[in-house]
Amino acid sequence: MRELSAALALSPVTVVAALRELRQRGIVLTKERRRTIINPRPPLPSSIAPASLPRGTRDLASGLPDPRLLPHGRAVLRSLTLPTDSYPDEGTLPALVGEARRQFAEAGVAAEDICVVSGALDGVERVLGAHLVAGDGVLVEDPGYPAVFDLLRAMGLVPVPVPLDDRGLLPKALASALRSGARALILTPRGQNPTGAALDVDRAKALRELLRRAPDLLVIEDDHQGPVSGVRGQSLIAAQRRWAVVRSVAKSLGPDLRVAFVTGDAETQARVAGRFAFGPGWVSYILQRAVLELLRSPKIRAQLARTTRTYAERREALIAALAEHGIAATGRSGFNVWIPVVDESVVTAALLQCGWAVAPGARFRIASPPAVRVTTATLGPDESRRFARDFARVLHASPRPRTA
Repeated sequence: MRELSAALALSPVTVVAALRELRQRGIVLTKERRRTIINPRPPLPSSIAPASLPRGTRDLASGLPDPRLLPHGRAVLRSLTLPTDSYPDEGTLPALVGEARRQFAEAGVAAEDICVVSGALDGVERVLGAHLVAGDGVLVEDPGYPAVFDLLRAMGLVPVPVPLDDRGLLPKALASALRSGARALILTPRGQNPTGAALDVDRAKALRELLRRAPDLLVIEDDHQGPVSGVRGQSLIAAQRRWAVVRSVAKSLGPDLRVAFVTGDAETQARVAGRFAFGPGWVSYILQRAVLELLRSPKIRAQLARTTRTYAERREALIAALAEHGIAATGRSGFNVWIPVVDESVVTAALLQCGWAVAPGARFRIASPPAVRVTTATLGPDESRRFARDFARVLHASPRPRTA
């Protein structure tokens, strides 16, 4: 305030009054023992329809599951009794809570209380809102999911990038980032978007040891793919006082089933469930019953096991085809592969001319180097070989390609 008063040749009383009004308007933020800063919360953009691709272009940019591998379960859904005539007695079907507990147990997470919310990002947002305020820093994977970056900025939170490799967050980088004063960490333990990274036993153990030094850090695990990612789940929440794990069904059962499960420590769960009760109240029982019956069905479980193997085969086929041309790529899980390049725009445009649409990495990156994301969910082995040949030709024509 003294600096502003001197720089603007105004009295301290005027500066105090101006800052007070700016705070009331949400333009600036002032935190105890810290300077006043401009509120990082941006205007929210309206949704933009994706650009149409040229006829005949193979879309490997979507990041979506293969619709042909999603369980339709028409016979299961036709048998449902759909409650639409009254308000439910409970916000969550007790039987669905039991299925959710089994889902969490697969990743070694003991779920006491469970809240059902409308998708994985809805769960992440509610957990963040339960503990953080605008201006707080949040550790995020870099590269990472752009919707998480957008969500943080929309909430006035500050993303703090932490680099990762194919086994998840780098321990040395996390150790350094923990000194930033950030109040939360969001990570994807497997099926990471965009890199396909997945924690293994050794990396998870190393990261848990680091997090023991920050027991008050809020740790949120967005396990949006679950077992369909193709690897066993690992969790980092063992020593945390405040934590949450979010599990969605969108990638396994279908994107329009807007159902996700949230579990966490007692305080976090109470805040999330209580706030949800005063807002939406509950997730539609129609959706809850549909998800419950699909998760219970032996036929659907068998289909999901086949789907998991198919995604793994397609992802591994592309990585192997690229390796034959000396091209390094990551993708231990899920259905995305991350390929480092020198110039994203040049590679993306050249591949489009060859009939392949891939996602440039800029939207996924904060401080990490350039790359492109390739979605392998629908990519057959023969296509993988053709794509790898075209990719190699594009890199050969580009300046100084990154190779293995």
